[in-house]
Amino acid sequence: MDPKRFVLATRNPDKVREIQGILEEEAWELLSLLDFPQAGEVYENGKTFLDNALEKARASYQWTGIPSLADDSGLEVDYLGGAPGVRSSRFAGEGKDYRKNNAKLLGLLKDVPREKRTARFRCIVALVDGEEERWVEGVCDGVVLEELCGDSGFGYDPVFFVPEKQKTFAEMTAEEKNAISHRGIAFRKMAQVIRELEKIGA
Repeated sequence: MDPKRFVLATRNPDKVREIQGILEEEAWELLSLLDFPQAGEVYENGKTFLDNALEKARASYQWTGIPSLADDSGLEVDYLGGAPGVRSSRFAGEGKDYRKNNAKLLGLLKDVPREKRTARFRCIVALVDGEEERWVEGVCDGVVLEELCGDSGFGYDPVFFVPEKQKTFAEMTAEEKNAISHRGIAFRKMAQVIRELEKIGA
């Protein structure tokens, strides 16, 4: 495997920017499906984050012929039995509207005390390169606040509070968030996997 060039199997510019920041120290060229307008759409119908991550990575490799990295992630709220989970980006409907998703989440947790609002972000990153299929996981624990707080990030970042940092993801700099986030943890693990595969193939 040539470890210098990968396709990030997403068209979400927020996610592309975040992943590029996480992997900025790696000497890799990182493309995304935004660079391949001929690529089709992947409908995330899997029952787990792993199902969806592998499906996206396989499709991306098929379309581009370039080793592909895909992540699927979401927010798991204990009070809601792990919801929104794999439906996180479409929690309030297929439009993937951040504002509506947060409004629905806060509505479902109305009057729920802070100690029962525990949650975690979970991320699975999959690698497909035509020879290998590997995957890793990253988790970040926190609490869902009663209202939005902070202007950075995207998705559920304004309501996800990390007690150790006393901030929401949306109050952190990109560097602070990437150092502790589920996606940061998972992609750094995947970078290690890729380095190990490179050594095997050398």
